[in-house]
Amino acid sequence: MAQDLPLMPKATAVWLVDTTALTFDQIATFCGLHPLEVKGIADGEVAAGIRGRDPILNAELSREEIEKAEADPSHQLKILGRRKVAAEKKRAAPRYTPVSRRQDRPNAILWLVRNHPELSDAQVSRLVGTTKPTIVSIRDKSHWNFSNLKPTDPVSLGLSSQIDLDAAVLKAAKRRGNVPPEATGPTLQPASTTIAEPKEEQKKKEDHSAEAVFAQFESSDNSDD
Repeated sequence: MAQDLPLMPKATAVWLVDTTALTFDQIATFCGLHPLEVKGIADGEVAAGIRGRDPILNAELSREEIEKAEADPSHQLKILGRRKVAAEKKRAAPRYTPVSRRQDRPNAILWLVRNHPELSDAQVSRLVGTTKPTIVSIRDKSHWNFSNLKPTDPVSLGLSSQIDLDAAVLKAAKRRGNVPPEATGPTLQPASTTIAEPKEEQKKKEDHSAEAVFAQFESSDNSDD
């Protein structure tokens, strides 16, 4: 496994050459440089314009580690664990809308406001990538170009997907508590009923057929008499 190197190897090497009694080999090993490069730094032939970087101040080396290496030329410097900088939490960026379609956003907003008034301004903003003042101006008809707007489905304009729109509408309906109940229709009859009826009909047919047979026998006997 390769040894971790300082964040700025040459600048760190400049500082170590100028402020410590470490050997060229020790500095070269720690900074990932060739010993001749370190010698060139000491001679002023390499990294002449580079400002030294303190590895102690940047938590890459300790003073004790440097003193230990100075006392023992065979000791190799060990870099300290790097401090992890907490990454800044990214905010959810608004939906990007191509320049060619931005002029269609007011039409899409008007369509959403009229057809789905249950949607909040935040939901409309996420669907079509607009700002709350624009939505408010269209809701109260104070938009500068309101008279020329034509309500158009944002899905057909390519500003939103049908899945996102359906999900937003359902979420808004649940929030308001006006989710329509599931449609109820005629249900299937019990199996016992559906199975029993054909048997009864078949029995009736058999009874009728038996009566017809006896009737034929009686008619034949009467004819023989």
